[in-house]
Amino acid sequence: MAVFAGRRPTGEIYSATLGKQYPERDWILTRILWLSGLERGRNRMGNVDTFRRYIYMHGSPDNLIRGIPESHGCIRMRNEDIAWVFDAVDHGTKVYVSEEDQFPPSLP
Repeated sequence: MAVFAGRRPTGEIYSATLGKQYPERDWILTRILWLSGLERGRNRMGNVDTFRRYIYMHGSPDNLIRGIPESHGCIRMRNEDIAWVFDAVDHGTKVYVSEEDQFPPSLP
C-alpha cells in the first residue's frame, strides 16, 4: 500500500511496523479521490470549501476504519474499496456524502 503525504507518494510502503513507528501520522494510503463541493458559497468557494480544505476519500490502515467521523474531514476507506472506487469512477463523478444509510432522491 503506497503512502501519500501532500497528495504525493512518499516512496514508503505501509506496514504494521511503519504504523507503530509513526502512530501520530494520519495515514493516506493506496489512492486519493480529492473532493470538491457543489454548494457555491458553502462547500465550494465558501467557509467550508471541500477542495481548499483538502478533503479526500482515501485508503487507510484497516485498524483505523471504525465507522465513525474522525480524521481531518476525509473519508477513510479500506484500501481494496478505494482502489475499486478509483478505477470505477471518472473525473467529475458526483459523490453524495451523508451520515445516513440512504441515497438521495437526486443529486444537484
